[in-house]
Amino acid sequence: MGDNRAAIDKFRKAMDSGSIEEFSAALDSAASDDFVEEWPQSGERIRGKATVKKINEGYSTATGTTPKLKLRRIVGEGDIQVVEGTIDYGDGTPVNYVGIAEFKDGKLNKITEYFASPFQAPAWRADFVERMEPAGVR
Repeated sequence: MGDNRAAIDKFRKAMDSGSIEEFSAALDSAASDDFVEEWPQSGERIRGKATVKKINEGYSTATGTTPKLKLRRIVGEGDIQVVEGTIDYGDGTPVNYVGIAEFKDGKLNKITEYFASPFQAPAWRADFVERMEPAGVR
């Protein structure tokens, strides 16, 4: 993982910033030219870091929102790292985020990302679970 550490650190710093603009810039320097980003929930695959950069740079204009990122943690070993956090798309609702990042030759080569909106726990499970504070963007 030694040669991937710099790319992982750039990715972590970008997520910590909370800014989609900083995230896009860091991704541009940390990703390989043939980088692939996958969003299984919407059935989309984005090929090439130039294409990803165009999506990120045009996001706020296209949607009218500026997401704020909050990194919870990055864990993993070797070339595979799991990124966990939340994204607030501007309405104050923290959407949970998990990304499975694959590094190769010191660059981010692929990331598969999942997004999940919070939901109210059903009452029938109350006797079986321990309540915890839901994830949030702060």
